[in-house]
Amino acid sequence: MGAAITTESLSKMYGRRQGLASLDMTVEAGEIYGFLGPNGAGKTTTIRILLDVIRATTGRAEVLGLDPTANSVAVRRKVGYLPGDFVVDGRQTGRRLLDHLSALRGGVPRDRIDGLAERLGLDLSVVIKSLSKGNRQKLGLVQSFMHEPELLILDEPTSGLDPLVQREFQQMAREAIANGQTVFMSSHVLSEVQAIVDRVGIIRDGRMVAVDRVEDLRQRAVRRIFVQFDEAITPDGFSTLNGIADLAIDGSTLTCTLAGRADGFVKALARYPVASILSEEPDLDDIFFAYYAGEGT
Repeated sequence: MGAAITTESLSKMYGRRQGLASLDMTVEAGEIYGFLGPNGAGKTTTIRILLDVIRATTGRAEVLGLDPTANSVAVRRKVGYLPGDFVVDGRQTGRRLLDHLSALRGGVPRDRIDGLAERLGLDLSVVIKSLSKGNRQKLGLVQSFMHEPELLILDEPTSGLDPLVQREFQQMAREAIANGQTVFMSSHVLSEVQAIVDRVGIIRDGRMVAVDRVEDLRQRAVRRIFVQFDEAITPDGFSTLNGIADLAIDGSTLTCTLAGRADGFVKALARYPVASILSEEPDLDDIFFAYYAGEGT
């Protein structure tokens, strides 16, 4: 299906401060791509360049086959965008705002808008300035999803949402993919990214430090292993295995950390009567913070 988003050597300077540094990124059409990094890492800067809200200092970007600088209106026509800080005129109701945005896009079926609002538990008759942070975020989600765009660009989409609504958002994102759309979402809510994304890109100080599938990142990360044998054992055959570290044996109990494939370790275990094995799988939090601290490659 090709790429929905491509950047090549994308850089942005804010005076003497560097917001992005030669960012290379490819988001494939039809995937949910998680763009990870803490505040200040360059996530929002990247998104604003993709939408031609700001201009890159050097490098290039392509969105749905178009240069956003030269084709700003055409790109925005195909995109559903939720900014990190969704700010609109608070004097109108949610209904009036969505009707206005619908008209600008040539019309969106009223039942489509109502269905999304109902799923998210949003009352469209309420004046926007009276809405809580979470309900304003729901309004932002409705306006980004309602016209079924080719590409959804969502900056911290679940900020302020309660867990049940976060789960509904995840289902909406999955349905968008099933409908042939693409979802590009920045986030620091790692549990949500782990639940729905196909691939993640981890950005640190304006540079991409890792790009991979969540499962592949997890497989390469360090796991903590606890093994209980039926009898006392010695370290022979374990201490020299690839990927094994922090090995400790106390009688019939072995603990260690394991990085990478487990094949050699499992074959070494097979020489002994094993009572139980516990493997603590790393979660995305551990993987992310390892890369952000500079321990990743």
